Amino acid sequence: MYFLLTGLLASTFLQNEKSAGLPVIDLSTDTARQVVVAQGTADIYNGQPTTALMPDGKTIHCVWTYGHGGKCGPAKSSSDGGFTWRNEPVPANWITAGNCPAVYLLPDPAGKLNLIVFAGYGPDKNMQQAVFNDGGWGPMQSNGLGPVGMPFCTIVPVEGGKKLLGMTNRRRPGEMVEKKSCILVQSISEDGGFTWAPLRTVLDTAGLKPCEPEIIRSPSGKQLLCLIRENVKKVSLYMVSNDEGRTWSAPVPAPEPLWGDRHKAKYSTDGRLVIVFRDTGPASATKNSYMAWVGAYDDIIHNRPGLYRLKLLNSYKTWDCGYSGIELLPDETFVATTYIKYRPGENKNSIVSTRFKLAETDQLLTAISTQ
Repeated sequence: MYFLLTGLLASTFLQNEKSAGLPVIDLSTDTARQVVVAQGTADIYNGQPTTALMPDGKTIHCVWTYGHGGKCGPAKSSSDGGFTWRNEPVPANWITAGNCPAVYLLPDPAGKLNLIVFAGYGPDKNMQQAVFNDGGWGPMQSNGLGPVGMPFCTIVPVEGGKKLLGMTNRRRPGEMVEKKSCILVQSISEDGGFTWAPLRTVLDTAGLKPCEPEIIRSPSGKQLLCLIRENVKKVSLYMVSNDEGRTWSAPVPAPEPLWGDRHKAKYSTDGRLVIVFRDTGPASATKNSYMAWVGAYDDIIHNRPGLYRLKLLNSYKTWDCGYSGIELLPDETFVATTYIKYRPGENKNSIVSTRFKLAETDQLLTAISTQ
């Protein structure tokens, strides 16, 4: 079924976001939190990374592109929770795949974990994927899904781990009316992400352009919530499923502090949600920044603003940031990694990570609020 619709430093400060009534803690000037994974230069533009944390709790894999939505190829890994990074070699044919590679650690029905990266297109114009085996990346191969605008933006286990649900966006097949239409489609894998069923449309909003979904499972485990970027009105949406993604509700606007692009979510150990994204709120005081929202799952469902927001990094090129990975380390440190024009000057976008603990930001909020 689908719907067809019309660091506790003096330089860190608190500001009131007038558009949402939610406090914003600015961590963007605290360079001690930040690590440059890949430096942009006057000639090299690094774009749209994603990350995956391995079961050892300290190894992080990161993949991205050269150029905005460009060719795959650059890859690095960290063995110390994101403090230092080393290059990872990839097969030569990765350069034939492109657009926003997304890396996931995926369980198969028996519980075995496999590291797989997906890319938006390849020589056959379909989605591509590559598997990490024996300590190295394998070649990109078509999985037959497409054409799509992006690789899977989100993949979650469903039906008790028996299957995986992957969701992304594509142009409406056979489009003759809307320029650059965008609809949401999903697929199911029953073998841990190696093969996928044909794409199925789950959201087609005539007049709107939904894309870049992020699926979050409720704390009870009984519901899936899908956050959605929307490219026409710039009001982020969400829809829910109570049957493991077989059907979805009609989309409705998300709380205003979550209006943005390419949301990625992670639960903290105390059950709060941390969602990172590019801020696109029309009236937001932090528009175009790389942000994190802190709140509860029910805040979204009940249209509450949440607890507070974090300005993680400042973009020196307006909107061009925000695709990211978000990982939670065993010591409760969140490591958020994005692409961004990190400093003024001629250098193009870099891959940059920043780190924070909610225990820190909670204390900072309390301390400054009482001053």
